[in-house]
Amino acid sequence: MYALEIANVSKNYGDFQALDQIDFVVEEGSFVGLLGVNGAGKTTLISSIAGINKFRGKIKVMGYDVIRDVVKAKRCLGVVPQELAYDPFLTVYQTLKFQSGLYGVKNNQSWLDEVINRLYLRDKVNSTTRNLSGGMKRRLMVAQALVHKPPVIILDEPTAGVDVELRKSLWEFIVELNKDGHTILLTTHYLEEVEKLCNKIIMIHKGKIIAQSSKADLINQAGNLPTMVEIETINGEITDELSNWLVFREGNLFTFKLDSSDQLLSILSLLKLANIKIENISIKHPSLEDIFINYVHG
Repeated sequence: MYALEIANVSKNYGDFQALDQIDFVVEEGSFVGLLGVNGAGKTTLISSIAGINKFRGKIKVMGYDVIRDVVKAKRCLGVVPQELAYDPFLTVYQTLKFQSGLYGVKNNQSWLDEVINRLYLRDKVNSTTRNLSGGMKRRLMVAQALVHKPPVIILDEPTAGVDVELRKSLWEFIVELNKDGHTILLTTHYLEEVEKLCNKIIMIHKGKIIAQSSKADLINQAGNLPTMVEIETINGEITDELSNWLVFREGNLFTFKLDSSDQLLSILSLLKLANIKIENISIKHPSLEDIFINYVHG
């Protein structure tokens, strides 16, 4: 059984096709990154999985159809949306107890305590949600999605606009949940998070999947992308023979595009022949962001 099964899912808003034959599966225990620019269809897909949107095709969560078995499917799913949604007159603790009741969960005090502690909400449990800072409201949204210990957790831009401390503590907690067997689907614009956390990556563009594979396979494809080398010379000097490889200059710092490692040796040799002294040198291999841009615009 897959944690998520998305089969030929399409969605239209009038004449605009937001999703076009989306098809993929997510194995239990996976940590999957869903990548796409704004408007690519990520949030529409997540809303469809959550049973909010009407759509064509079939979606299952832990084997339960989100249309025919909506109650069972929702109990298996925890979603952290982009938008902050809460009752401004309830306290943090009341919000979490109310959310637990919506899922029919009782006697979960020990789990609520753990979630509150791990998301650093302990000092705010008796505060009304309208008095929370933006970062605290984001933490509460994550806590709400976890009250029923869902086997599948969807995080839609969970760290957008939050501080570094929250990002670090949140990911430590989510990684532990993943190690305990929870399946995670993450959308984020912080590609370094995807590169660090996810073991599978799905790229969506204009409502269509343009790539899906393991992170290792995608990174291996970076072998076809150029490597950049930054060289800082002492006096800002450069030889005209290197102009074909030069792509950017800022002061004494020159950036060259390399199609092979032999080209780096050639650049260094030419600099030496011209008696140009190097202050610093750094090599930048293609990143996940480079791969993503190559898929979208290549």
